[in-house]
Amino acid sequence: MNQYLNKALEEIEKKNAGEPEFLQAVREVFCTVEKLVDKNPQFEKLALLERVAEPERIVTFRVPWVNDEGQVIVNRGYRVQFNSVIGPYKGGLRFHPSVNQSIIKFLGFEQIFKNALTGLPIGGAKGGSDFDPKGKSDNEIMRFCQSFMTELYRHIGADVDVPAGDIGVGGREIGYLFGQYKRIKNAYEGGVLTGKGISYGGSLARTEATGYGLTFFMREMLKANGHDLSGKTVTISGSGNVAIYAAEKITSYGAKVVAMSDSNGCIYDKNGIDLNAVKQIKEVKRGRIKEYLDIHPDAEYTERTSEDSPIWSIKTDIALPCATQNEVTLNSAKKLVENGVLAVGEGANMPCCQEATDYFLENKVFLAPAKAANAGGVATSAIEMSQNSMRFYYTFEEVEAKLDRIMTNIFKACKENADKYGCPGNYVAGANLAAFQKIADGMIAQGIV
Repeated sequence: MNQYLNKALEEIEKKNAGEPEFLQAVREVFCTVEKLVDKNPQFEKLALLERVAEPERIVTFRVPWVNDEGQVIVNRGYRVQFNSVIGPYKGGLRFHPSVNQSIIKFLGFEQIFKNALTGLPIGGAKGGSDFDPKGKSDNEIMRFCQSFMTELYRHIGADVDVPAGDIGVGGREIGYLFGQYKRIKNAYEGGVLTGKGISYGGSLARTEATGYGLTFFMREMLKANGHDLSGKTVTISGSGNVAIYAAEKITSYGAKVVAMSDSNGCIYDKNGIDLNAVKQIKEVKRGRIKEYLDIHPDAEYTERTSEDSPIWSIKTDIALPCATQNEVTLNSAKKLVENGVLAVGEGANMPCCQEATDYFLENKVFLAPAKAANAGGVATSAIEMSQNSMRFYYTFEEVEAKLDRIMTNIFKACKENADKYGCPGNYVAGANLAAFQKIADGMIAQGIV
């Protein structure tokens, strides 16, 4: 890296010591924008790198709630409002015991660039809590969400910051959060949260959007390199919202999904995963993926025993990591390459560790980076915001068509920038370069703020 990049990164690493996920995300971007920085010497004078890596605001707060046994529990809540240069802060809420400031900052930093790639007027933010919704009753989750929103409401608004869902925050949680916001504000401000239920201001196709968008990006990436989805085998880590709807859409293009997983292990069905069974287990029963064997006893289940998910040992044409950050280790990447994987599409946020990313690129695997490939969810959230402002709703087909165009344009931007800066086929670099240029232009235009 050039002198300014090195200097800025050293300062950021010193200032954010002990935040490995955040620093990983920053390094990943900085290591790919050197040629852009070289062409713009004014970036150093304006401290652009330092400013883009420093959140505009971090809010941390206590979240006390009462469980069904009457015991008071205290969790910690976060909202990192990272960058508002192109629009109000926008990004999901994650409820998971692993949540800490480093993870929320990494997610918020990634969100800046992801949102810029959509071409829509939304800035970057992220939030959440170390609360674990697994095993909790509906009443416990409602009480937690009400307590969480009792503080968060002060910091959000349709023109300020618009949260959505993420891991552990689905339609149920968004409903409880919105109900408490409405109660406190004494106003129906539909655009303050996205991912809402269809009955109270949500958008059709929002549930499907991230998984569908991932498929649209993968379709365009393969097409640009002389391939298509028809006849390909696919393994998908995770079995939540992104994984389920990626499986649904990619199957419609003639691919066959043969494996899915959760944090405990993975199922393999050589005949193709029965997605209705997975939906019943995960969306209705909120059970474990192992229960798939109760419906399809001929399928195989492998327990997870290490940091390497067994799903990445399965031979496949296309791998879609759709679970969580750093789930694809270097060991897993080597197994995928050894088994002849053609393409990897990141459905989760930063699911490949840096070593795995580098290994895929070195071995000419087509890699669809998260900040581009999983932007479909936030793009459709912005469409939901637009509908709320208009008090008008698009049909499912209209939203899906808009999403398809957005994802196609995101791929084109990634490809064009990768070609322009001399790294053809490196869509990781292409995504970072395209997004960084847009953010930099806005920050320069708006002055030192």
